[in-house]
Amino acid sequence: MNSAKIISMDRQYVTNTYARYDLAIRGGLGAVCFDFDGNKYIDFSSGIGVNSLGYSDTGWVDAVTKQLFKLQHTSNLYYTEPCAVAAKALCERTGMSKVFFANSGAEANEGAIKTARKYSRDQYGPGRHTIVTLTNSFHGRTMAALSATGQEAFHKHFDPFPEGFKHAPANDLQGTLAELTDDVCAIMIELVQGEGGVVPLDADYVKGVYDYCAARDILYIIDEVQTGIGRTGALFAYQRYGLAPDIVTAAKGLGGGLPIGATLFGEKVKDTLGLTDHGATYGGNPIATAGALAVLDSIDGDFLANVAANGEYLAARHYFEKTKEKQLNTDEFLLTLL
Repeated sequence: MNSAKIISMDRQYVTNTYARYDLAIRGGLGAVCFDFDGNKYIDFSSGIGVNSLGYSDTGWVDAVTKQLFKLQHTSNLYYTEPCAVAAKALCERTGMSKVFFANSGAEANEGAIKTARKYSRDQYGPGRHTIVTLTNSFHGRTMAALSATGQEAFHKHFDPFPEGFKHAPANDLQGTLAELTDDVCAIMIELVQGEGGVVPLDADYVKGVYDYCAARDILYIIDEVQTGIGRTGALFAYQRYGLAPDIVTAAKGLGGGLPIGATLFGEKVKDTLGLTDHGATYGGNPIATAGALAVLDSIDGDFLANVAANGEYLAARHYFEKTKEKQLNTDEFLLTLL
């Protein structure tokens, strides 16, 4: 097989929902991948934030391979070691209390939505079920996650969409607080809006909304599907904001290349979901959670410090190119951010 044959076959037999580039990837190692024709590429996309350890990381490959020879899958009616250990590692490193494993970011967000609504109904009865998200947000492609997404471009073709969502202006504190009416059970935000243009939320805005929600028992959900697993120099971006959210969602980089999603619950909502309230056939799959544990083991303090340093360097280079003030050094650039 060569690239041309693979591309032709894909176009004939795979549903055309992706605007693919004319590149068929045969393999990779670290940050470099190569095609079927001998060309090499540095992959800055990292599988859209999935390949958190790069291609074919030896520790990750070893962990997944060992698990393949032990147990590839079993029903969630039974316990498995990788699921339990990965959940423990996530809770210990985040301060959250419990985890529900799913298969994707959209599923993790669906779990967050269901939990928020059940918590509010349990505490306050029916009618307090609206979830507020932000303009230009993106929360997934399932029907509820699409409704939660604050971009009109996604709100077409598939109506009617599930009700119970409304959108507030990002980085506008008073505009957001105005949407937190008596029927609202939760707000769900991305601390850096990814699909919305890579827009970081202002720290004062984030804290203002957080304090307002805490005083009114409105659950604070942070979608870390793209920002989590070390991408901001902390394991999760909310840790850089000094927050203690009620629910956090994760996916993408958590599996290092295997499909996995996770909904993390804080103390207030850790027991909201009970028997038969939620489920996923492959949730907590031994292979996926073994991969996740290998990722978490690799993303230690040194790893995160390197991510932060590289981020500062790239931000400084962007600043230099934008302003043409090449004489500024990195320290001087960082002072401009304070």
